[in-house]
Amino acid sequence: MTSPLFHMIAGGARPVAPFSHAVEADGWVMLTGQMPTDPDAPDAPLPEGIVAQTRAVMRNLEIVLNGLGLDLSHILQCRCYLTEFERDYAAFNDTYQGCFPADRRPARTTIGVTALAVGALVEIDMLARRP
Repeated sequence: MTSPLFHMIAGGARPVAPFSHAVEADGWVMLTGQMPTDPDAPDAPLPEGIVAQTRAVMRNLEIVLNGLGLDLSHILQCRCYLTEFERDYAAFNDTYQGCFPADRRPARTTIGVTALAVGALVEIDMLARRP
């Protein structure tokens, strides 16, 4: 295995803990879970509701991917975390599915959790592979 590369992406969201935006080894790219914060105003209030927060999280993940020369077509797996699973699951799915073509959806696990950093309703991390 080659030595891993640790990436901080210019223009990416400010990390809410000590971690890299992504770590890459042998063509595998692990993207740290993103929060629905605004990269241009990291201390601004979070967007209201699961739909707006899901869109913000996906936007932040795309910023990281683009900074690595990748996009959502390179995603193989997503892990999604919801603080209000029963309430938000359907609306989350409606929003999430719009991010991927119906015939190219990554593997996915969605987990209900008691809390997330910065009071977020959703966090998503991803696994990508370089072509």
